Amino acid sequence: MALPVRWLLSQPELALKLLAGTGGLDADVTFVVTTELSDPARWLSGGELLLTTGIALPSSAVDRRAYLQKIAECGVAAVGFGVGLSHPSVPEDLVTAADEYGLPLLEVPLPTPFVAVAKKVTERLAELRYESMLRASRAQPRMTRSAIQGGIYATIRELSVACSATVLLLDPSMRVIEAYPDGVDDAVVAEVADLAASGSGSVASSVARSSTGATVAVQVITGGNVVHGYLAAISDSSLGHVEQILLGHANSLLALDFEKPHRLRAAQNRLNSEAIGLLLSTEIDLAPARAQMRQAADSDGLIRAMTVLCDSDDAVQRVVDVVDAIMTADARQTFIRRDEMRVTALLRGRDGSDVARRLVRELGSRQAKSIRVGLSTVHPVDDVTDAVQQSALTASAAAYGGQPVEFESMTGSALLTFPESRRVLDALAETMIAPLVAHDREQGTDLEASLRAYLEANGHWESAAATIGVHRHTLRSRITRIEDLLGCDLDVARVRAELLLAIIARQG
Repeated sequence: MALPVRWLLSQPELALKLLAGTGGLDADVTFVVTTELSDPARWLSGGELLLTTGIALPSSAVDRRAYLQKIAECGVAAVGFGVGLSHPSVPEDLVTAADEYGLPLLEVPLPTPFVAVAKKVTERLAELRYESMLRASRAQPRMTRSAIQGGIYATIRELSVACSATVLLLDPSMRVIEAYPDGVDDAVVAEVADLAASGSGSVASSVARSSTGATVAVQVITGGNVVHGYLAAISDSSLGHVEQILLGHANSLLALDFEKPHRLRAAQNRLNSEAIGLLLSTEIDLAPARAQMRQAADSDGLIRAMTVLCDSDDAVQRVVDVVDAIMTADARQTFIRRDEMRVTALLRGRDGSDVARRLVRELGSRQAKSIRVGLSTVHPVDDVTDAVQQSALTASAAAYGGQPVEFESMTGSALLTFPESRRVLDALAETMIAPLVAHDREQGTDLEASLRAYLEANGHWESAAATIGVHRHTLRSRITRIEDLLGCDLDVARVRAELLLAIIARQG
């Protein structure tokens, strides 16, 4: 709520005239005071429009300068000098001093009573207060609807839009859970964390200026004696009364979300589990389940799937408990499905492998030895089935007790990684490559290396010969010998592909 001095000059009925202090026209007027005291500074708190006719104005220029200096130092927004009574015009030395101090000096003509100026300001301030409260009353229901329909992230986003500020949600350990917009500078996050920590959980709200000049407001989110986290708003301008109200409203909504009874969260998690089951089944109408799944996605509607393969029922239950604890700590719903010795969880598309690594870390080295973890690539939420299948394949290629495996990391090695395809390639190597190895051992030849070079060069004689350091005619002779030994035709692309995979499987 701001009423700048320049607004007064735009009111024609007041006929005010600016004499000095152009640089201070953006100062906000918060109150109007009329005084004829010779030293009114001690009674001022800042932001006032001071009206005077100069009855008690000092007679000397030096004393008048001191009079105006004290007023300026109090933070007065502007001085209105009424002419035609004590003074026919505003003293020139007063005009000069006002310019020097950057204090707007307004001439109030004799026909304009001070009460008219005061009434105009009072009415405008009342209008601004009403407008700000109206804005707050409209923003609060939107924030409430966002909290109900979209949860914590939607609440953060709505608060950011309503206050034109960057909003952060930190957990009790000062780790950022949510941010809107994304990509907040680490230095800003550190300053917010320092401000939150300075209250030691006992200060409900703190406001400070960051090193960049932005206003940072931090509120503690509590439920009883439990601190759930910290809500911060970062703005280039000062946060006004309305913004503080909205920040407090968002705080209350977040506190309610954090304080959901455990049984309610458990019921929500069971519903999410059933929704995953529906999507993986052959049900005809999957629209309700897909709508439920969208709450697992990030703001772009993207997800990742995580599959954990376990070797015991105890391991399955422990994985379910740890994943739920991780999601609860991050103020997120849990989308998890238990199917015999397999646990499937849905993550946000923007989640990296951090959640999976936290799972392995929190299970501990002993329990982690009983699980294999695989992650899918990023998928649209409607493609959840593909994501789950991808993560299950990746988990089957992971090692017990090893780090989580991401599907992207398997490019070029998938066939050699999955046990089923590896068994086929091993059998092919035993049948087709073993005779070459035996021949090389008995005759002192180098047929296996020559074949690999030829296959990896895609049949280009010059490149393959250069790789093993022989003439191309020598290589041709060796390839002919290999075809005779194996009884195959290397002009066939499929034969070349199978032999190369067999060699890699045997050597790799």
